[in-house]
Amino acid sequence: MIFFKIKNWEYWPASMFYIPLLPYAFYLALKSRSFGFFSAVNPGIEGSGNGLESKFKTIELLPNFCKPKSLFISKNQNFGFIKNQLSSEKINYPLIIKPDIGFRGLLVKRIQNEKELYSYLNKYNSINLIIQEYIGFKNECGIFFYRLPSEKSGVITSLTLKKYLTVKGDGISTLEKLIKEDSRAQNYESLVLEINKDKLHLIVPKDEEIILNIIGNHSKGTQFINGNHLINNKLLSVLNSLNYKIDGWYYGRIDIKYNSFEELLNGENFKILEINGIIAEPTHIYDATKGSYFDALKSIKKHWYLIYKIGTTNKKLGLGAYTNLKYFCNTYFSYKKYLKEIAKLNSN
Repeated sequence: MIFFKIKNWEYWPASMFYIPLLPYAFYLALKSRSFGFFSAVNPGIEGSGNGLESKFKTIELLPNFCKPKSLFISKNQNFGFIKNQLSSEKINYPLIIKPDIGFRGLLVKRIQNEKELYSYLNKYNSINLIIQEYIGFKNECGIFFYRLPSEKSGVITSLTLKKYLTVKGDGISTLEKLIKEDSRAQNYESLVLEINKDKLHLIVPKDEEIILNIIGNHSKGTQFINGNHLINNKLLSVLNSLNYKIDGWYYGRIDIKYNSFEELLNGENFKILEINGIIAEPTHIYDATKGSYFDALKSIKKHWYLIYKIGTTNKKLGLGAYTNLKYFCNTYFSYKKYLKEIAKLNSN
């Protein structure tokens, strides 16, 4: 498995994609005369979406027609009160729960019943959480969009189709055996064995596909497929319309669940799971069949330049403000402290 991850760069740690570009980040900071130029990019989102913003507050920026039902759960909230809120908002099981602050699929889980919800809350009640209705649309994608403040139309730079981790039955093997013999599933073995623990003994009929995890994050086993060939003017029209309805959002990726791509092009039957700001990645880069590791670095560099361009433009137009080096350092150390807290909770 270690050799597999070394050979396949899509599994390399995030540091391999960002440390090589740090000199370029310093160059942009010097060019803008501020280490906090990125803070002016998305003035409508806390920290421009630096990873420490509230997911709930960001979701609330969405227009109602594409916004999933969501609940903010403050730390140490009473379970009875949470149940009443779920009933009031008509959020039924299954549902999705995750930290209010987080990215890369951090602690995202589908909850099937009240017992599972109680168990999750009992373990993670010391941090703020968000509960969302489970969106049953069968397809998911990530669309990266930006708009220069001085322009009327934006640009779609990335479209990533998401294929959930699956195994195909042979009519002989149990689900557990199929998982343990699948080259991709092996990388997430402990996770998917736990998720599917009640079905592991079942024989999967020949050619039947079993979805092992419906959380659309690369860290949860989802395969990212480069869908840039599907970008067209109709899709751009949908994103432009959305952009004008989301105050203060100029750059980032939206993660969408949708019924069919044709309906999505018509602005119908879709929900936005998350809006990601300056920390967002153009996730098509993780399709190793359509590009190299160096192509991925080139794309990240291109998007960092867009951050610089939008941030400096917003500053000139009075739409956003820079932060200083102290803020940058405080953000970094707050992030590290938060991850340590999460790691401590996971070890309990």
